[in-house]
Amino acid sequence: MLGKLFPLLAQTAIVLGHMQLIEPCPRYSFQCKTQPALPAGETIDYNLSTPIGSNGNILAPFCKHTEPWPTVTSTWTAGQPVTVEFAAYGATHSGGHCEFSLSYDGGKSYMVVHQELRYCFYTGNPNSGGSGSVRSYTFDLPSSVPGTDHAVFAWSWVNASGNREFYSNCADVAIVGAPGSYTAKQITFANYGADYSLIPEFLGNYDTGIEFYTTNVTTVTVSGPGFSVYPASTTTSTSADSSTSSAPYSATPTSTA
Repeated sequence: MLGKLFPLLAQTAIVLGHMQLIEPCPRYSFQCKTQPALPAGETIDYNLSTPIGSNGNILAPFCKHTEPWPTVTSTWTAGQPVTVEFAAYGATHSGGHCEFSLSYDGGKSYMVVHQELRYCFYTGNPNSGGSGSVRSYTFDLPSSVPGTDHAVFAWSWVNASGNREFYSNCADVAIVGAPGSYTAKQITFANYGADYSLIPEFLGNYDTGIEFYTTNVTTVTVSGPGFSVYPASTTTSTSADSSTSSAPYSATPTSTA
């Protein structure tokens, strides 16, 4: 009986929870379209929607889980559109600032490839009637992002209303692309420990904290040999393989504005 009730209780927790990524498949989720076997010793996480930071305190590691899936769950192509999806139910907290980022060094640094600032999960400004019904975003990967057999894709979010929280989920993806380098803004951390800024509640001012996403930023340059052949079975790693080179990728902070 308890075995039958547990999935229902898990679904109820999602309805009552916050937002969480479902595509590409975040680490240890039970809702994915494509779900690999769990790493040895790990279990399904039914609380992926909870914050990793609250009111300046660290509640969980970035990504929530630092051990990747044994295999990537999605393969993307540089310069092509990708779609990121979220669970249908959850508290949208009046929107806020979302970033979508990639790490080429196993999660040590992240470069931003897309932002949804101010009104994340909303069709527009909530003050003007915007609806919190958005559950997917489609955007183009930059065409010069290097290919890799394993990158960490991260969604992160600072909510507009309620406790001052920070959310993240991470997925393991492969990217088909040419060799080269790419420079982009480094991911913004906030409301997450003493080393980062505390962004206050927006209280209807959707420019709150915007400077940490647009002007007061650090850039990161990633480089590597590219990736053009997706093997039938790809295990995760922190370097990229191609038919011509196996040199490791690098990610280097380059400037602060």
